[in-house]
Amino acid sequence: MNKGTVKFFNESKGYGFIKDTETEKEYFVHVSGLIDEVNENDEVTFELQEGKKGLNAVEVKLA
Repeated sequence: MNKGTVKFFNESKGYGFIKDTETEKEYFVHVSGLIDEVNENDEVTFELQEGKKGLNAVEVKLA
């Protein structure tokens, strides 16, 4: 389980980015990968899954 912060999330388009706390890497997140609703600057936990353009954050929950 990874920990991070929601850097950006566009509710109308249904996607955003999460910045990993440990690695500082940013991961794409789609609304289909959310368990809880998220907003910018929320602390979250997430799993990583290979997507079409690299790793995506999935199973995203508020920390």
